[in-house]
Amino acid sequence: MEKKNLISVIVCTYNQEDTIGRTLDSILRQECHVPIEILVGEDCSTDRTLEVCRQYAERFPDVVRLFANRTNKGIVDNYFDCLLAAQGRYIADCAGDDEWSDPKKLEKEVRILEAHPEVTIVHTDYLCRDAETGNVYSPHPHPCFHAAKGETEMMDGEELVVPILTQLKRPIIHLCTAMYRTEVVLKALEQYPQVIRNHDYGCEDVQVCLVLAMAGRVAYLNEPTLYYTTGGRTISNAHDEKKQFDFVRHATQLDFDFSQIFHIEDERLRRYFEYRIYALLMHAFRTHSKTLRAEALQCQTLWHTRLNRKAQTVKWITSSPLCWSAFLQLRKAFVTCKQTRP
Repeated sequence: MEKKNLISVIVCTYNQEDTIGRTLDSILRQECHVPIEILVGEDCSTDRTLEVCRQYAERFPDVVRLFANRTNKGIVDNYFDCLLAAQGRYIADCAGDDEWSDPKKLEKEVRILEAHPEVTIVHTDYLCRDAETGNVYSPHPHPCFHAAKGETEMMDGEELVVPILTQLKRPIIHLCTAMYRTEVVLKALEQYPQVIRNHDYGCEDVQVCLVLAMAGRVAYLNEPTLYYTTGGRTISNAHDEKKQFDFVRHATQLDFDFSQIFHIEDERLRRYFEYRIYALLMHAFRTHSKTLRAEALQCQTLWHTRLNRKAQTVKWITSSPLCWSAFLQLRKAFVTCKQTRP
């Protein structure tokens, strides 16, 4: 079905009663020559998030479309169900705890997409905002784009595929700053559902950015348009070592599957998979879990990678119960000493 000349803004939210109103207000403030619709995927929250979303849907019935899930779908199904329901030719995202800081964000991005049909996605810089303190700070400099402030830079998307697969700090494309062509992702979703809409990965943004990068050019506008909420207990920022282990394993499995399906080979990928095995072994070490250690070594086999020197050391330490316990005690003493230093 032909999409309308419309921007569909996807807002996935769960238990964000304190921030979802701020998010929706920042979208409704947008000044753009292309009309917008806001698709709110409310994922069966246990707080007042649904109530707040209903208030916005009642106040702005011509703009806000509320999808109140009766059961918790998780981020993957919640996102892609909203995407499939979108009527617009263009998609933009804003998470339920983030906020667009520039009222011209959509206007600037859609102008680029209209003027450059070869561009599949345009994204921008952003600022981080600590959830607890409210402090705002800049993230790491972009590792791939180097445009001057306020300028736009374009790059062949294929050059960004390996950087996206191996990103560890700042995301190469922060989807909540972006706007992309709906048809590109819908086509990929139809062709490769096993890697695009895979619940095991626990995310939706990485695979979306990857297929858009592979399909055309990527534009980057070097000015912040988003306050990105950091801190708090997110999946990628959990203090629980087991949850961190699962996050790293699932995220890396996505990277491996994508590289296999699309036959991507690169020395940077080899080093990345080696590092991720080391990270998994360290999580297993800190939790003193033989089960996680075995899973990490299974991943080594599954991802066809070797152990680097650091990983070999951790494997050796954790091969002996006595040695493992002794090194955990040493680590505990080191951490205590570090924390008590003036």
